Amino acid sequence: MRWFTCTPVAFGGGPDFFARDSGLLCRGFQAAGCDARAVMPGERMAEDEADLIRTEYANLESAEWWKSLQLDGVVLYAWGSPKYGKVAKAIRDAGVFLVLNQDNGGLISPLAGFAGWLEEQRILSGNVFSYLKNVTRGLTTGLLVTDPLRARHLRQGDVIACVSPAAAAHYRKLCGIYGGSELAGRVRVIPHPVETLFHASSLEMRKLRKIACVGRWQDQIQKRPGLMGEVLGKLLESDTVVVIDIAGEPDEALPEWHRSLRPDFQSRVNLHGRIDRGQLAAILGDARIFYSPSAYESFGIAAGEALCSGCSVVAGRSVSMASFEWFVSENSGTLAGTDDAEGHFAALTEELENWDRGRRNSLSISNTWCSRLHADRIAARVLEMRS
Repeated sequence: MRWFTCTPVAFGGGPDFFARDSGLLCRGFQAAGCDARAVMPGERMAEDEADLIRTEYANLESAEWWKSLQLDGVVLYAWGSPKYGKVAKAIRDAGVFLVLNQDNGGLISPLAGFAGWLEEQRILSGNVFSYLKNVTRGLTTGLLVTDPLRARHLRQGDVIACVSPAAAAHYRKLCGIYGGSELAGRVRVIPHPVETLFHASSLEMRKLRKIACVGRWQDQIQKRPGLMGEVLGKLLESDTVVVIDIAGEPDEALPEWHRSLRPDFQSRVNLHGRIDRGQLAAILGDARIFYSPSAYESFGIAAGEALCSGCSVVAGRSVSMASFEWFVSENSGTLAGTDDAEGHFAALTEELENWDRGRRNSLSISNTWCSRLHADRIAARVLEMRS
């Protein structure tokens, strides 16, 4: 079979692109035996891998161009955005089976769940002025213009793919309003893929009393490195053994926070900075717990990689962390009762105790989530929907 993935944005097409999202799903299709390529607009870049097709953006909106590729299916990563509705329509008009990936938690409209939508606007806005502006826009332009255009986009899909069960529930409600039970029935859970590099085996049961944190720490509003530092400081005080690995490009304050720790605390916190995929797999292979201090995540690929590596997950409980209710559902983690330093500290302490009391099993966690998240498994699931 011939399956392509498409992202209508001119991202780089190097190894990082093929390690996640549409690039990694393309590799999953290849592993499943398909003739698969990824498609993006723009001029070819030096970093682009050989299995990336670059084309003029106008071709993405051309049914004739898509028809000329003789495809069995396309997974389009376009977020249901009205901006890319013509791309979805062109693929559909070409007679190609179309899967529309929705990379969000589902609260994209007041119609998806008004109370949850309001709460997410508060979380994403940052201040009262932005909150009022975003809510006003959502209740006016959003309902009158954006929602009808998004509905037109979503109607092009044979499958509307949501990255978590919670997101799928919101989309079913939204699509029921957009197009009744027929459109709502197209919604499926298809999570973002994880590389097979991330796994545990019976020969690798070396889980230590370690906690791993991974993020783009320069994104202070989303990733909240300040909250992480406060929480981990409390944990170092209360637990004299635990070791912490922090990976990812730091913001300016993170090294300063590390230097401010007592020497015996400093020795138990490793700031790795930006690391390659092999190093990340090794860190997650050692760790018992993956801790995310994020305010919001559309999915949380690093958490998925940790689960496949046999880690359990700790994060805040929030409408804007939709995937994490799922991530902890298989004896595989704990969500904080309150989304603050005290709540996160209590959740980490509880999760460490779960490991100490034998309530967590690394191999079981890994097997469960590898079967759900590895790229070849997700590709196979998509292929089953076409048959």
